[in-house]
Amino acid sequence: MPSHEKPQWTSSIAFYLATVGASVGLGSIWRFPYLAGSSGGSAFIFVFVLACLLIATPLLAAEFLIGRRSGRSPPEAAGAVAAQSGLSSRWNIIGMFGTVAAFLIISYYTVIAGWVMAYTWICASGALAGLRHAQVVALWHSFLAKPFTLAAWHAAFMLLLGVISARGVNRGLELANKIRAPVLLVLMLTLVAYSLSVGDWRRGLAFAFSPNFSAITPAVVLSAIGQAFYATGVGAAMMLAYGAYLKRGTSLARSALIISGAILLVSLMATLIVFPLVFRYGMDPAQGPDLVFDVLASVFADMPGGRVVGTLFYLLLVFAALTPSLACIEPVIAWLQQRGGLRRTPAVTVSVFAAWLAGIASVLSFNHWSGWFPLDAVPGFHGKTVFAALDHLASNILLPASALLTSVFVGWRVKRSIVADELSETTPLGRTLISWLLRYLCPIAIAAVCVANLL
Repeated sequence: MPSHEKPQWTSSIAFYLATVGASVGLGSIWRFPYLAGSSGGSAFIFVFVLACLLIATPLLAAEFLIGRRSGRSPPEAAGAVAAQSGLSSRWNIIGMFGTVAAFLIISYYTVIAGWVMAYTWICASGALAGLRHAQVVALWHSFLAKPFTLAAWHAAFMLLLGVISARGVNRGLELANKIRAPVLLVLMLTLVAYSLSVGDWRRGLAFAFSPNFSAITPAVVLSAIGQAFYATGVGAAMMLAYGAYLKRGTSLARSALIISGAILLVSLMATLIVFPLVFRYGMDPAQGPDLVFDVLASVFADMPGGRVVGTLFYLLLVFAALTPSLACIEPVIAWLQQRGGLRRTPAVTVSVFAAWLAGIASVLSFNHWSGWFPLDAVPGFHGKTVFAALDHLASNILLPASALLTSVFVGWRVKRSIVADELSETTPLGRTLISWLLRYLCPIAIAAVCVANLL
């Protein structure tokens, strides 16, 4: 497709599936359970629900507004809307921050996706069967110690990503989401049913859902808000890119609510899969990022039918990682097409290869560079490997900064007539609520997260 031809979603349903697919990923299924496990369970979940509804939802609507109104690639979208309001094109910094954050995230997010692909094969091959916990841990550490193996699995996932993305918005992104949505739902429902039937569902449900307001601390609140940003993709320019492909007639507020609702549903289903099994086999729900590859792998090695269940679980994570990765790399592809004049396939090739190459630094962070902390002297980066530093920079600095600027831009600076026009498919009460949240609650909450991350 020539770079001057603007692609569009074929329908509102296709847009809903794409945006939900962009958000519902490893952040909901891998990251959410271990954060909830280490942050008080139900206390974290309660704050997370509020953060998704009251902070992430209006920000998503604002990003859709900027994307659709401008029709431009993310680095140029806010500047185009600013010009319509008589403002400086320097507001393009919103999309610039988001695009850089998206590229950094895709460079290490797809490394984790490569691990998931590898563990799908490891589990399916029976390599975990009958192993004791110490042996599973040793297998995990041995896997991380092999940079060529990690890079190869990373390359395999990136190749899959490139093949789908090169097919374009309709034959690639839309089709992938149409296939992924029902497969993901069926896999999750199957695993939830299995976990509740064989796991310690009483302790699992009590840990996740019994009211525990005393555990709500400032740290838990900030962690839950940060997870709401990470899970929905707010600030990562994905929704700026997807919004630019959207026709008039689709409610931006409804789209944002659908995303938040899907995030909440999948995140809660993930807790129903993980916690009953973790408690049934006496594991620690606060294990951290290794929960999926260490704790749950030990569960699958020990439980009856673990080979099949474990394979389904890791396959679920592969599908979960795929469409968010497609969305995360789309801002870079769109920019190369619009600014660089590249056709779709060359733009995808350049983006995918660059992301894989950048991901090598994250791969090495788990073996040869595990003791190297490149920004050790910088506040907030002490003791962080390249992988951890990239995650901190993207998730805790660039994403909140982009989100804060978005809330100020749409809430305070864009002409009210433009905001009203783009939200015309929403009820008057909905428009008023979104504007109020963008003006007051969102900036305060985001600023609090930014300050906490700098301390």
